[in-house]
Amino acid sequence: MRYSFGKTVVVALGGSIVYPDEIDTVFVKQFKRFVASFLRRGMKFVLVLGGGKLCRNFQAAAGKIAKVTNEDKDWIGIHATRLNAHLLRTIFREIADPVIVDARVKVRKPRYPITIASGWRPGWSTDYVAIRVAADLGVREVVVAGKPAHVYDKDHAKHADAKPFHALTWREYRRLIPRKWKPGLHAPVDPVGAALAAREGVKAIIIDGRNLPNFRGLLNGKDFQGTIIG
Repeated sequence: MRYSFGKTVVVALGGSIVYPDEIDTVFVKQFKRFVASFLRRGMKFVLVLGGGKLCRNFQAAAGKIAKVTNEDKDWIGIHATRLNAHLLRTIFREIADPVIVDARVKVRKPRYPITIASGWRPGWSTDYVAIRVAADLGVREVVVAGKPAHVYDKDHAKHADAKPFHALTWREYRRLIPRKWKPGLHAPVDPVGAALAAREGVKAIIIDGRNLPNFRGLLNGKDFQGTIIG
């Protein structure tokens, strides 16, 4: 399976691979080199950061002390994504836009090799943000680089016989996931983001973001392992 990209690549970079239990400095250093190799070819990246374990730790701590609403869980998640976004902006400081895209009004044609975005508002995951940014920029796909290597017919973490899909329509995909968003939902693309992508005609390419050789093959237009939705 192969795919062809334009000059701007929008990546929903899973917080679970940047901050699995603590910041994975080994991966982040490798990812920096990985991105730099494509920047030398004139490509630009928009990186939308998830919250990862940082988000879940704060949500869990709040829940042990008080009854926490979904809106407040979302705000905790949003601020976790902003902290992870600032981590990446700091690492790419010399070539990244100094402004974190933390609201839609800040979306603009990339002026720097790298643009970093975070969560925006309750009810929207960073999947949604990445798809919204892609649609606003006229980019036809989002690379969802998290832990799952594919979309599966059932939870692959619980079922050893889960079968991967290589390609799905948005209608087919939406039948596999819950209809409504809630904080902490585990799905390659959340229901709100999936609905937006279907309306805007944006594809999602699901890959294991930790597998950088596979990611490289994808961006080079070579065979890769993953699922294309759209």
